[in-house]
Amino acid sequence: MQKTQIDSDYLAKRQLKKGTAGWLLLAGLGVSYVISGDFAGWNFGIAQAGWGGFAIAAVLMAIMYFTLVLSLAEMSAAIPAAGGGYSFARQAMGPTAGYLTGLAVLIEYALAPAAIVIFIGSAVEELLGFNGPWVYAAFYLVFIGVHLAGVGEALKVMMVISGLAVFAIIATGVALIGSFDVNNLFDMAVTDAAGASTVLPLGWYGVWAALPFAMWLFLAVEGVPLAAEEAKNPAKDVPKGIIAAMIFLLFTALLVVVLTAGSAGADAIGKSAVPLVDALNANGNSMLATVVNVLGLAGLVASFFSIIYGYSRLVFALSRAGYLPRSLSLTTSRKVPARALIVPGVFGFLVSLSGEGDLILAMAVVGATVSYALMALSHILLRVRQPAMLRPYKTPGGIITSGIALTLSLVALTGVYAFDPRAFNYTLLLFVAGGAYYFFYSKHHLVAKTAEEEFDMLANAASTLNG
Repeated sequence: MQKTQIDSDYLAKRQLKKGTAGWLLLAGLGVSYVISGDFAGWNFGIAQAGWGGFAIAAVLMAIMYFTLVLSLAEMSAAIPAAGGGYSFARQAMGPTAGYLTGLAVLIEYALAPAAIVIFIGSAVEELLGFNGPWVYAAFYLVFIGVHLAGVGEALKVMMVISGLAVFAIIATGVALIGSFDVNNLFDMAVTDAAGASTVLPLGWYGVWAALPFAMWLFLAVEGVPLAAEEAKNPAKDVPKGIIAAMIFLLFTALLVVVLTAGSAGADAIGKSAVPLVDALNANGNSMLATVVNVLGLAGLVASFFSIIYGYSRLVFALSRAGYLPRSLSLTTSRKVPARALIVPGVFGFLVSLSGEGDLILAMAVVGATVSYALMALSHILLRVRQPAMLRPYKTPGGIITSGIALTLSLVALTGVYAFDPRAFNYTLLLFVAGGAYYFFYSKHHLVAKTAEEEFDMLANAASTLNG
């Protein structure tokens, strides 16, 4: 394919709908990515480390995510591409590092919905009495179908579902605050592990193993820049949206971590499949517990729904640049990347058939931590190598901030290995397969080598289309 053909025809068929999302919708997207993590999953970190150990892990991961978000805010304003972190790494380190970053994010975003749909199946079984592959298939079909209707429609549906989930979390916090007792936070038996105490009943190793669970309180918020090409004013809306989402998620994380264990006891919450529900039941709020149990499903659906959006935009961007098969980036008359929605959805559904939600989730965390390290490194290198780049938003603290994110992401990566070596090894196999595809094929079929080159080509294609 000649470059002139790519400019005029190729990219004209690969356009997203501009100006769909303002900063508030983007903030909602960021909250929606994560909100299911407040309902369950994080609390198993208490079983690994005790409440005090988990609190240390959660603070470390909150710092990692906040510094990463501030770094991403700068890069997304300067490089407003649908590829998000992959586009930043490509600009900072070249095509190979860009692809590997994109592959890491893709592993996270393709696997996370597969894990979440298994959790959705469990919630459906508790509420309605049935579960299994047909439930998984139904949720994939319905919510991919909503996305196919158009991005504006999809994001509005997502906001409504997320709003219900947020209501459940805040209502739980209000109901539990009167039952809080600090002694409940430290009711786990002290073991003989190194460094064990009343505050750290499972010692320092427990803090290390709890890191992946602490990430579940914030995992996927980094996906907001994937909507950059559909934002009304990317330079302002994306930084504002992702920072607002992170601040709100810090608030909800504080609510659930402190108040559930502080009212029902850390030992009970560390073993609970539904910590908010069990905390409410333990304190005589059975009616609200039933409501929260139902709305917990809304939280799972919100994250499932929004991460599908995220992976479709990433696959679209990787495909448009030639890293993945080019047919995946074709858009419909509604400016929706249909194949980028459907193909990873089929993959996720097949993975979900394993039924191993915890393992799949841990694998997604491996992909996430690798991508965080590469994105933080991209921020540092862009500051050093391209100081004159136009930056509508600048990260407070500069490379010190992104350096903290880089260090903590590497620590978090080792935490996954401490918890489950299988997840680490299985994800490594996915990296090997994806890397082989790049080095043996797609490396030689790239459309554009830098984000700037692709922006120029897109602008020319858009002007040709509109002219």
